[in-house]
Amino acid sequence: QLVESGGGSVQSGGSLRLSCAVSGYATISHCMGWFRQAPGKEREGVASIDSAYSTTYADSVKGRFTVSRDNAKNTLYLQMNALKPEDTAMYYCAFKYGKLGCFDPRAYTYWGQGTQVTVSS
Repeated sequence: QLVESGGGSVQSGGSLRLSCAVSGYATISHCMGWFRQAPGKEREGVASIDSAYSTTYADSVKGRFTVSRDNAKNTLYLQMNALKPEDTAMYYCAFKYGKLGCFDPRAYTYWGQGTQVTVSS
């Protein structure tokens, strides 16, 4: 089970920190990622982190978002700073076994229910 938290409504330029608590899976040594989907758009990759703590970011969030993981707590985080209205979306965390394809949403098997992020101008 993956449970996201930390979403909400903020003004442009604000910050939010998303958390994803994982239970039932040992996430160490595997990929985890954050994805988002805005109304009428496809789900897209936001940030991912692999077992070696190597990270990948969408160009649109580089320099503003930071993904991290705490394997001891089986938790994934996404620190979002300098938020923009175009960041408004439902944000999902996901987990997959394996070390390849960490940024491809199609490669992921296990998903959280999502947490809404709304940024107003």
